[in-house]
Formats: sequence, structure tokens, C-alpha cells
Amino acid sequence: MSVAAFMHKEGIRYAKAVGLSCGSVRIEHVEQNLRFRPHVAIAQIHSRGSGTGDVWPICTTESASRNFAISLDGAVINSSELRRELLGDGYRLDGSTDAELLLNWIEVSCEREYWRKNLPVSYEKLFRDIDDRIDGAISVLLLDREGNLVAYRNRFGLRPLEFMQTDDGFLLFASENCAFVRLEGKGQQLLPGHIKFVDGKKGHCVDHPLRTGRHKAKLCAYETLYLGNPNTSIEGQTHRETRYKIGVALGGLVAKRLQGAPDSTPAIVSSMPHTGGPYADGLFASLAEHGVLARRQEVVATQFLQRTLIGAPSERESRIAQKYLVQQTSLAESTIVIVDEALIRGDTSQAVTKLLLAAGAKAVHWAIGSPPIVAPNYYGVGIDTLEELAFWRIWKRLPPEERKQSLRFHKMEPKILKIIESNIAAFINAATITYLPFPVLEAMLPSHDGFDLSPFTFEMPTPAGQKRADRNFRELIADLP
Repeated sequence: MSVAAFMHKEGIRYAKAVGLSCGSVRIEHVEQNLRFRPHVAIAQIHSRGSGTGDVWPICTTESASRNFAISLDGAVINSSELRRELLGDGYRLDGSTDAELLLNWIEVSCEREYWRKNLPVSYEKLFRDIDDRIDGAISVLLLDREGNLVAYRNRFGLRPLEFMQTDDGFLLFASENCAFVRLEGKGQQLLPGHIKFVDGKKGHCVDHPLRTGRHKAKLCAYETLYLGNPNTSIEGQTHRETRYKIGVALGGLVAKRLQGAPDSTPAIVSSMPHTGGPYADGLFASLAEHGVLARRQEVVATQFLQRTLIGAPSERESRIAQKYLVQQTSLAESTIVIVDEALIRGDTSQAVTKLLLAAGAKAVHWAIGSPPIVAPNYYGVGIDTLEELAFWRIWKRLPPEERKQSLRFHKMEPKILKIIESNIAAFINAATITYLPFPVLEAMLPSHDGFDLSPFTFEMPTPAGQKRADRNFRELIADLP
């Protein structure tokens, strides 16, 4: 964990925090100053998804970057355009991450509009300009040299940002409301296209809308299905509850397939660690209701927690090979149902299927807690091209008419979905794959119109994202007969 802290008369200092065996965290002495007692601090525990978010690193005393520290969650889609603009105006850029780009942009704007004129910074105007210029999904905490704190969530609302005023007088911010679960106070989400300004001297907190009209949050579906902590809640429903309900719905579909298989041995229902547990629990309960013999048992383990969703293909292939193992040496003649929240590229499920079959499994079925993923995600999840998705690998092999019908995506007919399922099952060497139908997913989510479902619809949530995805689609089909 990286920490940036502010103390009056001392300014911003930086530190790292280390985990303790009891589960709590100790912040190391800030830059070896034992008398430093911060009034306000921001921290970045990890990057949720792409690895781009971070607290601005410790700067040398010669650097002007002592003016700010920043923590960013998400991704800026038009970052190349913004970089070119700053470079074209003659400014030198430090670093390559989106957090560093935004920090450079803020410092340049403050120097040009306020500092050289000896004016106080209007963060409302500053972030209104940023909100107009940025295409992407970001939430930000900004700490300045006077101890002022600005919390910002951009207008598209894809990345969450929550805050709580505790009963004992603290104002807290976090990416997810599960961080406040044991605290007493009033919490709510920061609305898209808003900032909260916390005065470093007086402690006053003011909410500023950056534009007229209210913007409905369209939270990225991956937050509920995969990225979000199971204990985070949306409209009173935790992600764990949503995932369990999806598992129950999947169970009815999987039951039909297992009931047709001549096997008196109970099927083993297992999850993909570490996010598939609630899905598998719900599916197992549903199979029992449908009279299918099954037992709940985890057969797949991991050797480290790092996610294999992100990274270059060669890096991911190496991590996948090292990460997963079978918990039992023999699964002779077992029928196994692996439950996962999504099937994105197919390489992880292919590797796990291979491990299970090598351990003696007779058949491996996959139950997927979402519809087929047909679109990239440029918003901090790390899915950058269509070509890497399992759907498009299979799509290119289909006959022309089936290809055409499958381009209806979330509206494709059930018979076309079955063709997609059977082809992807063959691709990963599984007996079957069962996807969650799109209408069922919509019914399971706590808010019917509060989620960005572009992974399944190809209807991207931002203009630059749609333009980039459409260009990728045209390139992909250019060489097809």
C-alpha cells in the first residue's frame, strides 16, 4: 500500500504500509520523521483490474510535484490525445500512467490559470474542464499542498467512489462501501460528474456538481460480477447475493444438461477461485432442487492471488501455468462442473480443463455467470482487442449465416447461443459450456438500468470507446470472405 499524508506546516509526505498477521495494517514512519502526525491522507491499496492506478511516487525536493498527490482508479481512453496536447504546448511529462498524466494536467492548469496570477485554485472549474476533456472511467482522490482534499468521479460513472461521515467526526472515502461495514455513520456514493471538496484548514466538505442535470451512474458490470468485493452492496443487495442468485439461475440450465447424462455418480460442483464461490454455492443449491445428484467440493486451488486477467499474452500464459493446480491427485471418472463469473479469452478455462482431465475427470462442464463477452473493455479491466476474446475466435470459424445472426450479440436467438456454446466448449476441451442468458442477467442485477452492460451488447459507454471498438471490428472482418 502506498500512502500520501499531509500535516500542517510540513506539507505532503509519503510512506508505505505493511500488513500484519492480525489482519490490520501498520503505516511505516513517514520519511523517517517520527513527529509527523498527518491531518489527512490518501492511500492506494492496489489497482483494481489494470494496474494503472497508483499514488504519485515520492518526488525529489527539486520537483514541483510536492504540490499534489493523487490516487486514481480506472483508465483514461483518450490519454494519447491529452499527452500530445501537453507536449505540443511545450510541457515536459513525467511518467507513463494515467495517474501521472492527470497529475501533470492538473499542475499545468494550476500554473497557467492560478499560481502565476497569485489566485486561489477553483477546483470546481478545474475539474469541470477535466470532466469535459476526459473520455474514460476514473475516480480520483487529490491531495494538495495546503491539505485540501478533492474527491472526483467522472461523468460516465463506471468506477465507483463512496464516502462516509462517521459519527465520531471522520470523513472517509473508498472505492467500495464494504470499507465502511463496521463503522457507524452515514455513507453514500459520490455521484458521477461531481467533486467533493474538503477544506484542509476548516474541515468543511462541499459537494459540487460539474455540470447541469443529473447523471445516472452506469456502473461497470465487471464491478458486480468480478472486480468488486463480495460484501459491497448496491441498493441494499451485496455482490455476494447477486452472484449467488446468478448461480441459482444457472443451476436450472445446467441441470437439464446433467439430467441427460447417464451417470449415477454425483457431479462435483467447484468454483474458480477466488471469485466464483457464491456462483458455485447458488448453482449447487439449485441442482439439488432439480433433483440432480451433486456434491459441493473445491477441486481447483491457486498458488498465488495475482489475477491472470491482465497482461501481455506471453505473461498471462506463464502466470496461468503457475497459478492453478488440482487439489486432489485423482478425480477418476468424476463429472465436474466448474462455475466461473465470466469466460473472456478461454485460455484460463482451457488450462484448468486440461489439468482436471489429466487428473482423471471423465467430463468437465463449465457454467458461466454472464452472457458471452463480445466487446473489449478499455476502462481499467485490460481487455484491449476483439481478437483476444473467445467469442470472436469462434465467430470467425462460423458459416456466414451463423456469423451474421450471432452479431445480434445479447439479442441472438437461443439456437445461435447454443452453437456458440458448443464451439467454445470444443475450443477449451470441455464437455459443455452454459452461459447465463442476457435477460436473466438483467433480472438478477440490483438495478435494471444502473449498469454498463457493454461487455455483452457492444454498446460502449463512452464516445472514444465506441469509436475504438468499431474500428477494431472493421479491421477484424476486413479479411473475411
